[in-house]
Amino acid sequence: MDALERVPARQGRAVRLARGQRLRLINTHGTQVLDFWAYNAADPREFLSMEHLRASLGRITPKAGDFLVTNRRRPILFFEEDSSPGVHDTLIAACDSYRYAALGCRDYHENCTDNHYAALRAIGLVAKECPAPLNLWMNIPVAPDGSVSFEAPRSEAGDHVIFKAELDCIIAMSACPQDMLPINGEDCEPKEVHFSID
Repeated sequence: MDALERVPARQGRAVRLARGQRLRLINTHGTQVLDFWAYNAADPREFLSMEHLRASLGRITPKAGDFLVTNRRRPILFFEEDSSPGVHDTLIAACDSYRYAALGCRDYHENCTDNHYAALRAIGLVAKECPAPLNLWMNIPVAPDGSVSFEAPRSEAGDHVIFKAELDCIIAMSACPQDMLPINGEDCEPKEVHFSID
């Protein structure tokens, strides 16, 4: 395994994966949600799509052994391994300035949408839209009446997931800056995550 790299708290990072490479994402402190996107490197108009993924899987949460599909309904990643309890989210949009304004923020607040755009720009890609992310380790229980709540992650320090690239792809990640709800732990304190590529 290659050396660990870092996604700092409240920030984003983007990397390129060649087909067959594996990306290991580590919830270093156990409580941090990571917003996650994948694009076809040959044509970024094709991307990991939560709407298409839910239809492909027939459920709202992916698990190890699943292929993660694009808006063209073909695999872009294989979900190879998950050491966590498997609580991830495909329903909630990336936080943005509008979300924080609705929560009462009057000044700028770091957010996953801006982190997504900045991370991609750092590796030379300009995205026109921010697709719905796969929210790794985000705990959004769905009640029998269809309502949802925003709860603390059920993962533990050191839990990891591994994805294998089925296409040459570009990955964007954001260590979610949410500090007004307990989705990054009861202390509402965003933290770093780590990753490696092999």
